[in-house]
Amino acid sequence: MEIAKISSKGQITIPVSVRNRLHLNTGDKVLILEENGRFYIENAVNMAFKRVEEGFRGAAAEAGFQSEKEMQDYVKEIREERRGR
Repeated sequence: MEIAKISSKGQITIPVSVRNRLHLNTGDKVLILEENGRFYIENAVNMAFKRVEEGFRGAAAEAGFQSEKEMQDYVKEIREERRGR
């Protein structure tokens, strides 16, 4: 558990140990989430990637790809076609 102090402007400094665990750097944005009366701080970029990943979960299999290599080969083929334009 860590303690942070609120400034007169309503700002808090996130302790170094928490910033390290959340992989936060200067200028990064955080999300403050509320769930059942508790508040949580998340790295906004990491949360966005998690949501995108969840949204695409299973999409490759639905598209008929049997392996990651098949998907990579398909992406390579598309890139080569676009370069040929």
